[in-house]
Amino acid sequence: MRFMNEYDIEEALRFTAVNELPTLRKGAEALSNLKNWTNSHSDGWPYWQKPVRSANKLMEALETARNSSYRGEEVKDLTDAELKRALSPIKAFLTREGVSHDEVLKETA
Repeated sequence: MRFMNEYDIEEALRFTAVNELPTLRKGAEALSNLKNWTNSHSDGWPYWQKPVRSANKLMEALETARNSSYRGEEVKDLTDAELKRALSPIKAFLTREGVSHDEVLKETA
């Protein structure tokens, strides 16, 4: 299971903005929103594994882009369909928790 700490999530927001990756930026914003919601509804992002697990695909996509950049490779943005697939487990988690994913993910969904 992947884990991005709060600094990693902030770095993903900066990375996607600087590299002009609009779809990945939406994903980074969704991850940040999920982290903030988790922090306000539990012991915190590092301690509640369910939301972290639900964001695994999204974290993988963000890490892949950042690692490509570090290696000097071309960084490719996600397609809308790829972002939708990465957000699907997060939406399912929020639905199981009885929370509107529109409330948490806001306009990124």
